[in-house]
Amino acid sequence: MDTIDPTPERARQERSRLGRALVASALFVAALAWIHMMQLWWGRFDALVLRPGEPAGALGILTAPLLHGSVEHLAANAGAILVLGTLALSVYPRASLRALPLMWLGSGTLVWFIGSPPGHIGASGLTHGLMFLIFLLGILRRDRPAIAAGMIAFFLYGGMVMTILPREPGVSWEYHLGGALAGVLAAVLWRRLDPDPPRKRYSWEDEEEDEAAAGPPSEASQFEPPRPEQVPVLWNRPPPQDERGRVLDFRPPDRDREPRD
Repeated sequence: MDTIDPTPERARQERSRLGRALVASALFVAALAWIHMMQLWWGRFDALVLRPGEPAGALGILTAPLLHGSVEHLAANAGAILVLGTLALSVYPRASLRALPLMWLGSGTLVWFIGSPPGHIGASGLTHGLMFLIFLLGILRRDRPAIAAGMIAFFLYGGMVMTILPREPGVSWEYHLGGALAGVLAAVLWRRLDPDPPRKRYSWEDEEEDEAAAGPPSEASQFEPPRPEQVPVLWNRPPPQDERGRVLDFRPPDRDREPRD
């Protein structure tokens, strides 16, 4: 049985990690909002837009995720970054720190090679990468925090699976596809980078010498399940009898009897 160790120190560390992840995600969202205000004040920053196939547009691989075309565009990406970024950084802090640069640069590079003109902006590659990272890590790792995070991400943003292919005009599906591929690659590469959560071991899982050294059982251990070999067997299934090859004796006919008319 796999249960998380509910020690106060462990709980304090988890709350601290969740708080740091939430603050980091919120600061990035605030930076995106500030940059969008600068766009509205000074212009569209056309030199920072990712323009596929153009050498000058390659700068957009670094800068395009910071730009957004409207308040609605910003709000959609900001909400996803706040939720998915907090999930990823709190459950997988080490893997996320390596995955974020891969999502940022990988999605932009793919858009520069296969994207349609004239230009692409927005952090949707990052949001799709985070969703696919969290969901796939839940499948690959299969511990309780990973499964819970994967279910939350898919429940809230599972529709991103449908947006990695062309659907609506004016929507950069290339950015979505690039982010999703980067998230899948990051999950496969760094699925074991973060340590597994601690487990609580029951007494029947310990070795014989550990049980002997522990002394008489405590009152709390009386409520633990017994070891498998200590469970009484109430009934054993009898072994099946093989009926194949059995010779049946037939009574020979009585030749001395007179046949009936």
